[in-house]
Amino acid sequence: MSALLDIDDLHLAIGGTPVLRGVSLQVGAGRIVGLVGESGAGKSLVGRVILGLEPEGARVTGGKVVFDGRDLIALGGDDHAALLGRDIALVPQNPMTALNPVARIEPQITDVLRQHLGLRHGAARARALELLDRVHIREPARVLRQFPHELSGGMRQRILIAIAFACRPRLVIADEPTTALDVTVQRQILRLLKDLQAAHDTAVLFITHDLGVVAKICDEVAVMHGGRILEAGATADLFREPAHAYTRALFAATPRHDRPDEIPAPIPEALSQLLVAEAQALDARRAMRTKR
Repeated sequence: MSALLDIDDLHLAIGGTPVLRGVSLQVGAGRIVGLVGESGAGKSLVGRVILGLEPEGARVTGGKVVFDGRDLIALGGDDHAALLGRDIALVPQNPMTALNPVARIEPQITDVLRQHLGLRHGAARARALELLDRVHIREPARVLRQFPHELSGGMRQRILIAIAFACRPRLVIADEPTTALDVTVQRQILRLLKDLQAAHDTAVLFITHDLGVVAKICDEVAVMHGGRILEAGATADLFREPAHAYTRALFAATPRHDRPDEIPAPIPEALSQLLVAEAQALDARRAMRTKR
């Protein structure tokens, strides 16, 4: 059976500089796939290409992003945009800034329901109340009347998750959704995401730098550096026996709660330099092929 999302040899450049170099990744229906790596590895860029939200000056220079049999790269802007919120949704990185600060919570949820599901005002409001209750927000009717600044970071993130799952999308891009939250709230948000994913059999691409999070909720994981995926596989297998030197170094650099006396080791400079040199060599070879 083919994957719900199939990224094949994706290349992207910003201002002529390659930043994604042949990314290939699959996300099966109902699976949670982690995309992990250091800051600047290109993880969030992959998510933005899927969503059709590439930064200004970015251009896809090769490859395909196939969702449910359709190449998103080849789709027109309107056709791609029509999928967002309905079939593909986003849980963004920073709940403190992701919601519209001058709009109450109610229209930020109900507009999605009215646009994509065609619900009228009363039905959309009833569904919004149901969604807030589903993400364990107390007094949902009161919260619908509030503005984002009146809510905590954890409550804002729950609302963003409610919006993402509002139309029961087939794929959710979760872009470091717990980064701005404290540890206790992080745990609650991860449990909530996992529960909603399981309830709706939703595929999730979970973008993170946190290997501990990957170990908790991801079925599979891909390790990224310098715009390339260096290693991918089942989470349990990759954690038990990582094949790539960078993956092993990433594990060694990560603090572990089960080994509190173990001092994390920085990623060796020589390894980083080697990976950069490999990426530059790939860029040079691709440039030569393009000129022919």
